[in-house]
Amino acid sequence: MSKYLIKVLFAVLALSVCCLQSCKRESDAAEKTVFNLNLSNPVTSLDPAFASDQPNSWAVNQMFNGLVQLDSGLQVIPCIAKSWTLSADEKTYTFNLRNDVFFHDNICFENNKGRRVTAEDFVFSFNRLLDPKTAARGNWVFQNIVNSNQPFIAVNDSTLAVNLIHPFSPFLQRLCIPYCSVVPKEGIEKYGKDFRSNPVGTGPFMLIKWKEGDLLIMHKNPNYFETDLKGEPLPYLDAINFQFISNKSTEFLKFMNGELDFVSDIDVSLQRSVLTGDGQLQEQYAKQFQLLKGPYLNVEYLTILMDSTAAIMQMNPLTIQKIRQAINYAINRKEIILFLRNGRGIPAEDGIVPPSLYHQYFYEHFGYNYNPSKAIQLFKEAGFENGIGLPEIMLHTTDQYQDIAVFIKEKLEHIGIAIRIETVDPRILREMRVNRQSAFFRGSWIADYGDAESFLQLFYSKSGAPPNYARYSNPKFDLLFEQAVAETDLNKRNLLYRSMDSVMMQDAPIVPLYYDEVYRFVKPGITGMEPDALNMLNLKQVKKTIEH
Repeated sequence: MSKYLIKVLFAVLALSVCCLQSCKRESDAAEKTVFNLNLSNPVTSLDPAFASDQPNSWAVNQMFNGLVQLDSGLQVIPCIAKSWTLSADEKTYTFNLRNDVFFHDNICFENNKGRRVTAEDFVFSFNRLLDPKTAARGNWVFQNIVNSNQPFIAVNDSTLAVNLIHPFSPFLQRLCIPYCSVVPKEGIEKYGKDFRSNPVGTGPFMLIKWKEGDLLIMHKNPNYFETDLKGEPLPYLDAINFQFISNKSTEFLKFMNGELDFVSDIDVSLQRSVLTGDGQLQEQYAKQFQLLKGPYLNVEYLTILMDSTAAIMQMNPLTIQKIRQAINYAINRKEIILFLRNGRGIPAEDGIVPPSLYHQYFYEHFGYNYNPSKAIQLFKEAGFENGIGLPEIMLHTTDQYQDIAVFIKEKLEHIGIAIRIETVDPRILREMRVNRQSAFFRGSWIADYGDAESFLQLFYSKSGAPPNYARYSNPKFDLLFEQAVAETDLNKRNLLYRSMDSVMMQDAPIVPLYYDEVYRFVKPGITGMEPDALNMLNLKQVKKTIEH
């Protein structure tokens, strides 16, 4: 960011602090409430089958619905399905659908009027997701989970049966992913691949205009079926205006000027002026905007290739368990949060699964805290006292995480491990991981749903790569994994998950660094924007006070 732009930003910040608060009042029927926000990365498709990244899923989530949805605590609650049952053998889910859900009005329907959603629409939507011709990003949701022989059955218009191969407890959580949204057959037949830019859903908002890379406008769905706790119809907003500004500093400048109602995160160069050292909002900005934050099911870590047959692992010290454990003990994760993250995040000292996901089931500590003496002892036991005879280890990272890589290099060299950092393009790093061309590399994972299985399946040997880029394989871990996903009792399942995490961390195929946090900056007068741990955008219950 240029020095000139930094000066302009700070001038705007200072001026904003001194400005008088504008008068406010609640909007009435004569005033339309438009929610303005920005996406730093472009939306590439409005088809839920391709909602594979944050921009796509944030946009899709406003226009589509599924059988079930997650509440703010990541618990599964009804959506188009008003109730459901599970068979005695735990392999068949039967969903009872609402009869008041209609697709958006569209020319793909008779008389251009949206029709009622039926169970057949879900059969079509789910089969489409699995169809190789669709080439959907989300086909993994059902792969190896649903029965290949009639997996989805419309018992009648309002009853849907889903047959599984075997019991799979996280299944309802998976159904909450935008991939599993219902779409009409008429829309797919009319638009084909252009359904990506002509979405027809059931959600609280409808597409009005999409100029790719420039703007995306949605209007309120007047026929939306959900209400609030008082019985008032949702959504509250009249329209949503998405902008697409790639520069985070420019985005924040527009936010401070009142052109945006909300931004997700801010540029690193502004964090120290806006946030305190422990990640709180600086006092002088408290009247200008709100900081909403909470746990984020995103883990940043380093991955170690565990495939000893790979050429790059021949004579590599990372094949030695005690070396991998020593690396884990040698890194001060609290300092990463304090000095490199400006107080944002939680040191990852308890495995791959963020502790917030276990809730009250979080028991013993089994990860790695900062213990350089223990690291040196393990290093000695591995036969490399004082680094004698230890070859240099290559660490691959991306430019965005260069500072963390340098920090880790310094910590590891302190105990005698020589590290050489190679910064590569993210696309190149992905190829290196797939082709086993890196032994030690940066990794991260954002959960797709609120179950620990979303993280632990990364290390299930049958998962393959992706997502098991470490090529980790442990029969005990695999057995626990299979027991856990079949266990319907949440208490027992979480205990199994914890055991799996403990087994995996003892083998140390990864070096967890930190559990992330969601940061949302919201203008005064905006309510209903509290983040959930998946950082999903849900605007149907957002209210905006009109300013004058």
